[in-house]
Amino acid sequence: MAEKRAGFVALIGEPNAGKSTLLNRMVGAKVSIVTHKVQTTRARIRGVAIEGDAQIVFVDTPGLFRPRRRLDRAMVAAAWSGASDADVVVLMIEAHRGLTEGVQAILDGLRERIGDRPVALVLNKIDRVKAEALLGLSAEMNEAFPFTETFMISAEKGHGVDDLRVWLAARMPEGHWLYPEDQIADLPLRMIAAETTREKLTLRLHQELPYELTVETEGWEERDDGSARIDQIVYVARDGHKGIVLGKKGETIKAVGQLARKDIEEFLDRRVHLFLTVKVRPNWLDESERYSEMGLDFRDGG
Repeated sequence: MAEKRAGFVALIGEPNAGKSTLLNRMVGAKVSIVTHKVQTTRARIRGVAIEGDAQIVFVDTPGLFRPRRRLDRAMVAAAWSGASDADVVVLMIEAHRGLTEGVQAILDGLRERIGDRPVALVLNKIDRVKAEALLGLSAEMNEAFPFTETFMISAEKGHGVDDLRVWLAARMPEGHWLYPEDQIADLPLRMIAAETTREKLTLRLHQELPYELTVETEGWEERDDGSARIDQIVYVARDGHKGIVLGKKGETIKAVGQLARKDIEEFLDRRVHLFLTVKVRPNWLDESERYSEMGLDFRDGG
């Protein structure tokens, strides 16, 4: 009988590299929000995948970028912390963007922080690039950093993902599984529900949506009929932002609530009653409790 294996894999890269999409594909469920707006992943969301006798725990870190504000700095600190604690690091880059200044900065960070742990290079969105260009980029990247292995995938379409999962499973340390077999994420359900609503807000509002927005699950009531009542607060920084989120006659927040409720019901596999309230909280970006809710360390942003 094969030995059980279990370990942590950190997914790092620039914002929008496709880390959340890959995580969801690996796990087989939606545990990390996926939008076209950069910096959508704030907390280190863990998803759990099973491959043979191995349990792979993915740490989906915030996209690494040049931080300006406290929240930005806390997110970058969380990303490097997740990478430093992992058994294997996976650097994802967008194949069509290549070796950008941001990717070069991440390579510098890997040299400083990762030591001799295995680092895999994953070139994502390969369907946007011709084969010759892909091979050239692979050679350029491997010259810039001693990657253990290189994979070419499309996280969105699933191409190459199985090979990556098998390779990662073989590199997990021997040991007992870290989570029950049927558990796919270690985030509290309250946070998954809040992240789902924040995703819908981001998708609905696109450029209108101010970055200074967060969603918190304030109440969770289990009902006798098996359903759940979930109360959430959408915090915005200014009065003008509140109007954008509510929309004309409350149409925007109503539509967001319906979409979020549908996804949460699918995730929980039961009926949900979702109630959203929008509140103005001018300084929420400077409140330590908000950071704790997002799984970030307020001190890292100082």
